[in-house]
Amino acid sequence: MIPRYSRPEMRRIWEPENRFRIWFEIEAHACDAQAKLGVIPQAAARAVRERGRFEVARIDAIERETHHDVIAFLTDLAEHVGPEARFVHQGMTSSDVLDTCLAVQLTQAADILLRDLDGLLAALKRRAFEHKLTPTVGRSHGVHAEPTSFGLKLAGHWAEFARGRARLETARREIATCAISGAVGTFANIDPRVEEYVAEKLGLVPEPISTQVIPRDRHAQFFMTLALIAAAVERLATEIRHLQRTELGEAEEYFAPGQKGSSAMPHKRNPVLAENLTGLARLVRATVTPALENVALWHERDISHSSVERVIAPDATILMDFALSRLTGMVDRLIVYPERMRANLEALGGLVDSQRVLLALTQAGMSREDAYGAVQQNAMAAWRGEGRFADLLKHDPEIARHLSSETIDGLFDLAYHLKHVDTIFRRVFGDEAEIQHHHGRT
Repeated sequence: MIPRYSRPEMRRIWEPENRFRIWFEIEAHACDAQAKLGVIPQAAARAVRERGRFEVARIDAIERETHHDVIAFLTDLAEHVGPEARFVHQGMTSSDVLDTCLAVQLTQAADILLRDLDGLLAALKRRAFEHKLTPTVGRSHGVHAEPTSFGLKLAGHWAEFARGRARLETARREIATCAISGAVGTFANIDPRVEEYVAEKLGLVPEPISTQVIPRDRHAQFFMTLALIAAAVERLATEIRHLQRTELGEAEEYFAPGQKGSSAMPHKRNPVLAENLTGLARLVRATVTPALENVALWHERDISHSSVERVIAPDATILMDFALSRLTGMVDRLIVYPERMRANLEALGGLVDSQRVLLALTQAGMSREDAYGAVQQNAMAAWRGEGRFADLLKHDPEIARHLSSETIDGLFDLAYHLKHVDTIFRRVFGDEAEIQHHHGRT
């Protein structure tokens, strides 16, 4: 991934230094296990630990000749270890190293992403409680629907990212498997206890049944999980982009001193972070199809998956890390305009309460069909600018026959729409919502 969208901690996971360090640990742990089983001399296992080194440049040079990365690594390792290196990689195949290493790298990446999600969830929760009762208009099809609160909007996004975090924990468990099973996965030349030992040392679990590779449905689930989190990123970013439109003006990204919005128009304040996140989400989601296609390998193994994973594993995790960090900062510093929300909410002169009038008429004895027609007729007249909705309702003889003027006025009450906000917050945030509710009352 290009440096523009990379953060150092995640990028280091995918650098050659970390990959070869994990390879060395796999080989060294395997030697320790083999020595405990009496398959190789104890002195050989100690030699690997004491003298084992690798040099990235040397490995690259050897690979240019051998065209095989694992052999290049083992050759370089042998140059440091000496004669005892003949006992390294006993009964193992390249995929034992490659797949187990990838499992370690993906679990390392998942741990960073889980921390990223914790930070984002904290920011969303803080802003959701801050605006729990900040009224705004809800929109369906982009058109004014009924009132809601900005806090409810943010709580909905919090809940989605909380589900994403739970999915990522599951995907991390699924991917954290170790295969040291040898050619075609039969353990013919290596004891299964070696796999168990290596797995324990690396914080993995033994793959129950490998072929010559770890089954790729595990990896597909991992990338599908990242894609769902990316979709959540885009949904929130899209909401902010819409709210920042000039015609709405209800919220906007923080605009730093000295920041420029346009090379041509000095007045511009654009939602560039949210737009950037929308694009990054597309890239993360694009890894799903090749990850799924990696599942169907030939027989016990081929390497059609290898080139794919060398690209999508670092790219998807690095992009996801960057996107979650950027989104957290955006949410944390999001500028909210309650006054503009209120003005937009009232822009249609009460039309957003049309359902309340409809329901009141049915309760008063009108059929639903007649009530709907009467309310819609007056709503359309109000929409055309022929009067205030409430006044038009009062002057409609059929409606006035069922509802008094005072009753009609009572149907336009914003608090009616927000009366269950606390209930929803308790469902989303649990006991913490209850605690904050009581603090707010005192």
